[in-house]
Amino acid sequence: MAAAKQLVEDIAKALVDNPDQVSVHAVEGEQITVLELRVAAGDIGKVIGKQGRTARSIRTLLSACGVKLNRRFNLEVVE
Repeated sequence: MAAAKQLVEDIAKALVDNPDQVSVHAVEGEQITVLELRVAAGDIGKVIGKQGRTARSIRTLLSACGVKLNRRFNLEVVE
């Protein structure tokens, strides 16, 4: 689980203008782990991307990571 959390954090820090304000909180359930990504207010658009493409790409990477770890991951961008 830590690998997926670190993956999301590293990607988000590379995208935003304020990497020190990026935080990822993992909420683990029985079947799924929800990763809550928090960024600065001005950087939310950069993480989501045009028509949600960047966020969708991060979710695709998490899905591939989940297959390897035998776990389901869900990404939520929290304001």
